Amino acid sequence: MTPFTFQTCPNILFEAGASAKLPEIVGALGARRVLLVTDRGVRGAGLTARAEAALAQAGMHLGVFDDVAADPPAAVIEAATAQARAQECDLVLSIGGGSALDTAKLVAYLARSHDRLDDIYGVGLATGPRLPLVLVPTTAGTGSEVTPISIVTTPTSEKKGVVSPRLLPDWAVLDPELTLGLPPAVTAATGIDAMVHAIEAYTSRHRKNPISDQLARQALALLAGHIRTACRDGGDVEARAGMLLGSMLAGMAFANAPVAAVHALAYPIGALFHVPHGLSNALVLMGVMRFNLPEAAGLYAELAPLLDPAAAGLPPAAGRFVAALDALCRDCAVPASLAAVGIGEADLPRLAADAMKQTRLLVNNPREVTFADAFAIYSEALDGRTRPVPADAG
Repeated sequence: MTPFTFQTCPNILFEAGASAKLPEIVGALGARRVLLVTDRGVRGAGLTARAEAALAQAGMHLGVFDDVAADPPAAVIEAATAQARAQECDLVLSIGGGSALDTAKLVAYLARSHDRLDDIYGVGLATGPRLPLVLVPTTAGTGSEVTPISIVTTPTSEKKGVVSPRLLPDWAVLDPELTLGLPPAVTAATGIDAMVHAIEAYTSRHRKNPISDQLARQALALLAGHIRTACRDGGDVEARAGMLLGSMLAGMAFANAPVAAVHALAYPIGALFHVPHGLSNALVLMGVMRFNLPEAAGLYAELAPLLDPAAAGLPPAAGRFVAALDALCRDCAVPASLAAVGIGEADLPRLAADAMKQTRLLVNNPREVTFADAFAIYSEALDGRTRPVPADAG
């Protein structure tokens, strides 16, 4: 049997209304001065109100950084870190989507370790101490609350990752009630993102293992079983709980069996055109799935019954899996083209060139991806047509 290592956070609380228990959790970590990292949309929607009131009632000093931006720029992370140091915070709490959680993980690390952000991009370079960290997701998509990864947008609009077990939180607190207000478009995009995490973890060429496989399968079953209901009826607590649990399980899977070409091609879309991460993934998902089919057919066939029970045991199961995923995206009204988010033909060479920089991800893909392959996938995603690869590109 192939040796493997599996890492995850030590404590997970999954319960409707769980955010009311944050003072107890924070107190058990010995903290009195808390920095809450969030964004103005989440705070303005009242999603942090219960936690803020409970922490204040418990006599804790609470500082708030609510300037988190999507695909967090390095400058935002550094500003939040400066606030944590200035206020002498002894714990970082984040309530929000993946960008807020990613920001908080780096703030907790940088505020304590005093490393420079520029020095820790990559795998295993963040090795110092960090502040205690509690993460509370408000979307069911990124799984960031259980991953050792933070994605940063650099000043040159490149997405870089910091990957280190030091970024795993002390507590992940999952409260389905915090996701009830998500609109259908956000529910769909973040849900597809979580499904991509499960699929890419299951098909990853590196570090795929029996634990990540079981987590990925359970995650995909939960997500596929609940996403249509969650998009149709955002107040269905059972569907929201299923989505949140599925997202977390997928996060645990891909934290140990890393993602691949879908994310590699999605990152430039988000960095250059400020498209939300989940939607960026959805826009290139089907192209990458079809591209991978020759090498991943066996694994796709194993996953097929989770999306299409009728596919079990049928010879074209891998193709049925791809078709079922495409139908799910359509049912959830996920935009189907890059043109719908303002991307044009002239942008394709830059997208393909930037995707090829994501070597940390591309190495995990079941099939090797060249510049020409990336260009073809983007080209098809633009409007369904294929275009010749520019002679002066790549």
